Amino acid sequence: MRGLREWWRDLTDLVLPAECGGCGRGRTVLCPRCRTALSGAAPCRVRPVPEPPGLPVVHAAARYADEVRAVLLAHKERGVLALTAPLGVALAGAVRAGLREARRGPGDAGAVRARGPVLLVPVPSAPRAVRTRGHDPARRIALAAAGELRRTGTSARVLAVLRQRHAVADQSELGARQRLRNLAGALAVVPGGGRLLCGGGPLVLVDDLMTTGASLTEAARALRAARAGAKSAVYPSSAGEGREERKAGPRMAGPNEGGGVIREAICAAVVAASPDSFEINRN
Repeated sequence: MRGLREWWRDLTDLVLPAECGGCGRGRTVLCPRCRTALSGAAPCRVRPVPEPPGLPVVHAAARYADEVRAVLLAHKERGVLALTAPLGVALAGAVRAGLREARRGPGDAGAVRARGPVLLVPVPSAPRAVRTRGHDPARRIALAAAGELRRTGTSARVLAVLRQRHAVADQSELGARQRLRNLAGALAVVPGGGRLLCGGGPLVLVDDLMTTGASLTEAARALRAARAGAKSAVYPSSAGEGREERKAGPRMAGPNEGGGVIREAICAAVVAASPDSFEINRN
């Protein structure tokens, strides 16, 4: 009987973490306190300082500190995949907040009418990081967030169309401007991905974490370039018909913009952001 109990304990350890991913308590994936820290508050718009030019509007579910930091590191670096589901719930909340703001306008005329499912585009990890970790954290969380959005009535799908064009330096020791230079031109949309980006509903860049905003800025640049190329292929510059209609088409809130006018078809959502980036929400 003792051997059976030990066998069952070992089997349980393979299924459930031996401790909470945030604080280390008990035999649970995530204790109630850490779950509240991760997704208990309303997601907020966040903006790093300095804000990179071209950064789309970003919403985050939580501050990157304490238990939330521990959860993200456990998932990303230690491969505690049982944390994917609660991280997906948190990211889905940030996506909803971004879509609500993007659709807000002067009366009903300012709202975007989605023509298809919400398209979640994860910021890709470097290939060497994926090999080391054994998984791509942002893509995994994006898939969980899409499932959570569908479960709660919002049609959503993941388009993992971004790839690194060339290797970049490790960013852990780089400042904000150095990260922007390091990532400039590093991402691109895979062949044929531009048409997929143009054929759905609202487009949301997603990642697990935003610090300086350099990765989201580069990802947004790559998406804009791919969308522009795909639209040019469908509507050649020599063709005048429909040009004004394309200019006036539905657009979502874009970088560094306010008010009710819908300006760009890209926004972004992350699980967590640096605490300083939440300062824009203070009066």
